[in-house]
Amino acid sequence: MFPRINLITLGVSDLQKSVLFYETGLGWKKSLESNDKVAFFQIGALVFALFGEKDLADDIGIPFQKRQEYSGITLAQNVESEIEVDKIINGVRKLGAVILKEPQKVFWGGYSAYFKDFDGHIFEIAYNPFFPLNEKGEVVLNQ
Repeated sequence: MFPRINLITLGVSDLQKSVLFYETGLGWKKSLESNDKVAFFQIGALVFALFGEKDLADDIGIPFQKRQEYSGITLAQNVESEIEVDKIINGVRKLGAVILKEPQKVFWGGYSAYFKDFDGHIFEIAYNPFFPLNEKGEVVLNQ
């Protein structure tokens, strides 16, 4: 089997508010494949989706439960500079994101920050000089 994840879906409480947040705060462009129930964003080879949290629980076949403060999962976006980290964090802050960790130099030699979106999903925005980005903005690890 070729190892891959093709799609990541986050359950959200207000789809339109979340779409605006990701489009404005992170500069992501919603796909024309989106509809009034789900929004899709092409992120390199990956598709990122936003789906109503109760509808997502129904689709899975489990009872809906609100998430806890910390789920043990973060999503990360690597960028090309410390300045870009600062710019993104300032943008999402203006939209109402909770900044969990201000942009700063970190122990592993990079520069990063963490924020929480409206539904408690935790994101890291990082500049990692050890993981350079290719021409498509993708991290390519040494094999």
